[in-house]
Amino acid sequence: MHALLVEDDDRMARALGTALAQRGHTVRRVGRALDALRHVHEAGFVLLDLGLPDLDGLELLRRLRTVCDAPLIVVTARCEERDIVQGLRAGADDYVVKPFRMAELMARIDTVRRRTDTRSGGAGARPADPGGVGGAGGRPVRTGDVEVDLAGRTVTVAGVEVRLTRREFDVLAFLAARPDEVHSREVILDRIWGDVLLAASRSLDVHVAGIRAKTGRADLVRTVRGFGYQLGSPTTPVEGDGAR
Repeated sequence: MHALLVEDDDRMARALGTALAQRGHTVRRVGRALDALRHVHEAGFVLLDLGLPDLDGLELLRRLRTVCDAPLIVVTARCEERDIVQGLRAGADDYVVKPFRMAELMARIDTVRRRTDTRSGGAGARPADPGGVGGAGGRPVRTGDVEVDLAGRTVTVAGVEVRLTRREFDVLAFLAARPDEVHSREVILDRIWGDVLLAASRSLDVHVAGIRAKTGRADLVRTVRGFGYQLGSPTTPVEGDGAR
């Protein structure tokens, strides 16, 4: 698998490049945002540092997500909750804070890749039906004025298409494929992230908040306190991020 390593620190880049090469990956290392945008179409997955000299890493992440859907893991020294939430909302598949254990990072790369369909060679990869929606025939699911097209991977609200990140759509599609069931956090994390240990993180909560905010329907995803989530029946628009 070809990795794009976006890291301006030479020592860190050498360590990551060596570890990736030892696991059979080819690596292109770049240290600037412009070069990352130039080469991202070649990548099977991306490791992105946020502390770049020419552009803030979060802004680069947003731009990368407009041109490429390859699996992407942020690897950064920024450890504030605000940065983590912004990174996940901007489309990162995972967020790893420096310093980290190299074995853990490699395991997270494997997990992200396993949960991503690489039929197109990685650069335009799409999830491999993580919610099992194929078993539901891929039929659009309607709840209130929201329609989730499982096969087309689109969401419309009152007839207007809403753009979700890949991971946000995966979560919503998983719930929509089984609208009458309540799903535990652990099951969702296992099916979508492939890692139940993420139950201790806010990754799932951040993506649910993103779904509510972007659709403007706070009750599209119903929280079952202390357990998990279920597809809801939205009725009225909301302001803000819908997560309050």
